Amino acid sequence: MDLDTLRHANFKLLDDAVADWTLLVNHLAELKKDAEDSLRKAANKAEWAGVNAQVSKEFIGKTAGEFADAHTQATTIRNILRDTYGELKGYHRQLIEAISRGEKKGIRVVSSKGGFTVSASDPSDGEDSKASQADVVALRDEIQAILEKATESDNSASTVLQALTNQSKLGFSDISYKDRDSAAAAIKEANELARLARKNPENLTPKEFDKLSEGLKKYAGDGLFAQEFATKLGAKGTLEFWSGINTPMQNPELIRSRLDKFDDLQKSLSLTLANATQSDTAGITEWKRQVIELGDKQIGRNGPLGFQVMSNLMRWGDYDDQFLTEYGTKLMETDRKFTDNGKHAAWQRVGSTPYLNRTKSDSGWDPMTGFLEALGHNPDASTEFFARPDTAKGTINSTSEVNQNLKYLLERQWLMDPPLEGGDGKTVAGRDALGHALEAATTGYAYDALSSRDSMLSNEGDRRTAATAGVMEQVAYLFGNKDAPKLLHDQPELADSLGKMGAAYIDDINYSLSGIGDHARDADNFPARYYGRANFDNQGAINFLSVLGQNEISHGIVTAGQHLYTLSLLDSNPPTNQENYERGKDALFMEAEARGILDHSRVRQAESDFKEDSEEANKSLSRSAEWGKYAAGAAIGTGIAFLPLPGAQYAGVAIAPIAADLAGEALNTFIGQETDKAVDKAEKDYVEDSQLTSQKFYSKGTDTLGQSYDAYFREYKKYGGKADEEDIPRQLRDAYLTTGSNENALRGLPPYKD
Repeated sequence: MDLDTLRHANFKLLDDAVADWTLLVNHLAELKKDAEDSLRKAANKAEWAGVNAQVSKEFIGKTAGEFADAHTQATTIRNILRDTYGELKGYHRQLIEAISRGEKKGIRVVSSKGGFTVSASDPSDGEDSKASQADVVALRDEIQAILEKATESDNSASTVLQALTNQSKLGFSDISYKDRDSAAAAIKEANELARLARKNPENLTPKEFDKLSEGLKKYAGDGLFAQEFATKLGAKGTLEFWSGINTPMQNPELIRSRLDKFDDLQKSLSLTLANATQSDTAGITEWKRQVIELGDKQIGRNGPLGFQVMSNLMRWGDYDDQFLTEYGTKLMETDRKFTDNGKHAAWQRVGSTPYLNRTKSDSGWDPMTGFLEALGHNPDASTEFFARPDTAKGTINSTSEVNQNLKYLLERQWLMDPPLEGGDGKTVAGRDALGHALEAATTGYAYDALSSRDSMLSNEGDRRTAATAGVMEQVAYLFGNKDAPKLLHDQPELADSLGKMGAAYIDDINYSLSGIGDHARDADNFPARYYGRANFDNQGAINFLSVLGQNEISHGIVTAGQHLYTLSLLDSNPPTNQENYERGKDALFMEAEARGILDHSRVRQAESDFKEDSEEANKSLSRSAEWGKYAAGAAIGTGIAFLPLPGAQYAGVAIAPIAADLAGEALNTFIGQETDKAVDKAEKDYVEDSQLTSQKFYSKGTDTLGQSYDAYFREYKKYGGKADEEDIPRQLRDAYLTTGSNENALRGLPPYKD
């Protein structure tokens, strides 16, 4: 900034701008509140149907979010302008005061091209100067310092404002700063850390490593920092940095002294880069393009491929949807090429090649694992990646109607990829990651989004759509069809994810099952909670449940989910009138039929697995009986967080351990201490009985059903129950035993593992 610009500055326009932005911030605050209270909350509570459930609700949510982002961005811009206005006005005052002091001493300050001059008055001009040369030099230095500070203030404001406006091509950015200095500090720190990351890995000191790790952890959630860091480091620099510091003997001192800190750096770097990809700046657009272009090329001499490096920096954070889609498309092409179309596992770590993943799950050598973890944190991208083909109509009847990415990954050969330390030596991390990606694709939530009660209470409810249901239909078909009887047996790492997905769609499974037994399919009894509900077909639902029932883990999760869904239906239809009473009965019978299928499969599988070892079979079945305790106290974050509970206080969210949030005292009785006691007693009986039969297992289940619902209807007698209510436990037992043991009712089930 030159002398005359600051000396003669008119701050009225800048003052007016600050005032106008403050007024805008206040208006946007009101609009934001109206959008949140009147739009978003109302939309979430509404019973949407048809296309509105998929389109309107999502549009309203995004619109409300835009108001919030607009308020955030306007506030940040106002804060930056206000800070800059205050500083420049202060520097203007300091300049005027300095020049005035000089004039009193006979020192003249004159603007010149490219700068200014300071000199003592010449007596020949009739002016007498009292200033010494030292006074002249001191004033010159003071004015120069003022101009430099004013220039820095002006430039930093320009840099930050430009970076903010470049973040989003459309809409508004949610980046927030309380003042200009904090934004400028973030950009400055990004440049410094990028400089360290660009160093030759051989020369990176432990102290510099610590600075990188701490800085990335501090600023990972800062949008300006993230885009500046990634842009300055560059795509190639990003890959070379992570590959380089992990290469054995590249920097032995660093690995020896900081090995236990590599996992923290990996996570912080991943979160930072994910944040950066959300930016629309030209630099980040080019960064994303180059990362994909370098995917099938070696990084360094004899180094890993770009995909192998980058996939390990995608395990945390929400990466940009389009970037993930384009990255995944090219990765799949590369994987098919390297694995002979999935027939051979080609990504095996050998010798002294680097451990690219520093967590305890796998070595990171298979690039598909980290990519699938990225999809697990991005539901929209995952749903698109596994989308049901447009050519598939109605019920799926063949694998040709299934997404080829999904089919390929389920059939692909996966290697054990052991980590540097830890791990159980039995889990294929890639399959576990595939399960995470499918959870996100089918539920609309990141697979680990609902890890606590608070996060469950703050979520927006049911996020399923016709698109997520399309993915679920494919999964149910692939695992349930008779041509893939051992798919889950051969991939046990998927059991927990499949259980969660089954629980998330338990309402649609019940609807598909409602055509069996003595009752006809009735949408009123099992209402659709979203547009385009999953269509499993009656036999398809039976097949899928039977497969889930074979595995201890998926059996427990889905059984708990089924029971909580039934409790929710009962809670939303208390038997105060004939219509509700009939709906309650249908819900109970559906529970009996679904559990009969699940338990029948569990018993048959235990018999097959343990053959002559009846004690081990008993123990296995006793663990399966833990579903009662599971429902009572361990649901949060462990498998049924996405349950569509129509009677719950928070629509679309299962808050199983908090019975008061779900239903009345009668239901609390069921999922409380009585269940624990029943399970403990059953477990003891199983171990003592050396020849547990299927019938005994079923009897335990029917006794639990009968006792539970006896308590439920006794509680509601005060509302005036119907004459046949006392017969309900007996009818439930009949439905349970008939469905569980009748081979005709279980026609076409996949054969059991030998």
